[in-house]
Amino acid sequence: MSYEASLAKLPSPLKELVTNARSDTGKTDADKAEVIGWIDKVAVGDAAKAENFQDLDAFLTPRTYVVSNYFTAADVALYGALHPTLSQLQPSQYYATPAITRYFDYIQLKPSVLSAARALSPAFSLVTFDLDSAPKIERKAELPKKKEKPPKPTDQQPQGTENAENARDTEVSKEGATVSSKEQKPPKEKKEKKEKNKDTGAATQAEGSKKKGGAAPANKPAEDDGEPVPSMIDMRVGHIVDVKKHPDADSLYIEQIDLGEETGPRTVVSGLVNYIPIEQMRDKYLVAICNLKPANMRGVKSFAMVLAATSKDGKEGGIELIQPPPGAKPGDRVYFEGPEYENAQPLSQLNPKKKIFETIQPGFTTLETKEAAWINPDTKSVHRIRTKDGVCVAPTFVGASLS
Repeated sequence: MSYEASLAKLPSPLKELVTNARSDTGKTDADKAEVIGWIDKVAVGDAAKAENFQDLDAFLTPRTYVVSNYFTAADVALYGALHPTLSQLQPSQYYATPAITRYFDYIQLKPSVLSAARALSPAFSLVTFDLDSAPKIERKAELPKKKEKPPKPTDQQPQGTENAENARDTEVSKEGATVSSKEQKPPKEKKEKKEKNKDTGAATQAEGSKKKGGAAPANKPAEDDGEPVPSMIDMRVGHIVDVKKHPDADSLYIEQIDLGEETGPRTVVSGLVNYIPIEQMRDKYLVAICNLKPANMRGVKSFAMVLAATSKDGKEGGIELIQPPPGAKPGDRVYFEGPEYENAQPLSQLNPKKKIFETIQPGFTTLETKEAAWINPDTKSVHRIRTKDGVCVAPTFVGASLS
């Protein structure tokens, strides 16, 4: 079925809303099919049924848009279908589905949607939400998963190769009886054997690391022992889905930033009011530092920090947000080039007492190409900051400091 045929099924004035918003109908064949599928759901009334809100809320929690990572006609159709219900809800009711409320508010404030809705007033009048009083979602740093210890050897005879550890700890006597090796060897010999195995394992692991260019195994969490290194910093692509001025601080923005997490956008407080207009903050893709300890900023807890470039002439020269490469999606990993950093795992949370970020930050800069990078202060080697899709850049600054 074609997009036009699906659109024709929508009732008025919803059909006019979707038409007048002039949004994308899909960049790929797969996306086009998804857009049509969502419009068909809206047309038959399935997409916005109140009894399906919990499922829809779970679906929208990690998403900014319903199709792929960009705004489409499917979003306009879903917004229009949700409008009659959400416009009648009390705070306690729309707090119960925070992802739907966040999504609806974001879509209704899109300039093209605002314009199309005004032309059809009062059918799609602006819905105001008391988000300041919404219950806060407490996010805790994710702890590294502990490896399960293998089961202790038993006195039972091992079968086949199911338990190689037990097989090593048992020996068969000349008479054919299975005897525990513990009974035949003194404790000291076993201890020496364990230490030897431990040394052999460490050597094997070190050899494996050398073959991979010194990168840590992907499933091994980083440790904050030793000197701070840039790969300890957890950087990801973020997308600002909502931004407003802090009610109690003239210089602060409060942003909701989608980082591709199932828990939904993080609240982030940034001191950028005097440097970047709010219009340039809306719908912005950026780089966020995600493993700083949450900080209370004038009564609002901030769960990340945006990476910004300050002119080499100081703040008077301006501040710009570092931009990820085209095609980057919320949650994409941002890392430092170089075999010792590219595959290393960041810390789950930076320890403020160890000043890890403060030690690394002075090496952050933008190159002559405006590319963001970290310069090793000892070796002067340059490590560009990038995603799998390309290098992150500052819009105009050369030689800027990043923080």
